[in-house]
Amino acid sequence: MKQLDVRTAAHIDLDDVRIRPYGITDRDRVHRMSEQLSSASLYTRFFSGTPRIPDHYLGLLDNVDHWDRDALVALDGDEVIGTAEYIRNRKRPWCADLALLITDPWQRRGLGSVLVTYLARLAERRGITEFDADVVLTNRPALHFIHHGWPTAHPTRDGNAAHFHLPLTSAPIR
Repeated sequence: MKQLDVRTAAHIDLDDVRIRPYGITDRDRVHRMSEQLSSASLYTRFFSGTPRIPDHYLGLLDNVDHWDRDALVALDGDEVIGTAEYIRNRKRPWCADLALLITDPWQRRGLGSVLVTYLARLAERRGITEFDADVVLTNRPALHFIHHGWPTAHPTRDGNAAHFHLPLTSAPIR
């Protein structure tokens, strides 16, 4: 698997972080991420009060095909500290749902931006021109990230979440 050079993606100190495509051997590493995730982080990612990363989600990651469904992992040493994934919309194949999960110690350090940047580049090469993102309204850092990276994106509200259409031509870090 190809490792990406994080230092070329942003001017932030992530020198010891490696980013690469998700592989089947990452399942246990992603499962261990639960130890570094607060209940609030798990809620904002999975929209439920799960005490750990759900086994169902791990099964979905095992089925990435690196075309219609892709995922990247960020590693600090041998531990996964972040994931970013997209799932192509079958009815709108130019669009994909975006999901991001960063362990609590690594949040607000720019890692999410780097992961989204690399994922957007991969998606564009596969004909995807837009990400859709659902964000829990209490997830202020994610809302700030979207408003900063896509200032023209206007959400539609659905209960306790905001739904965004994010064109990749204006992704936050290029």
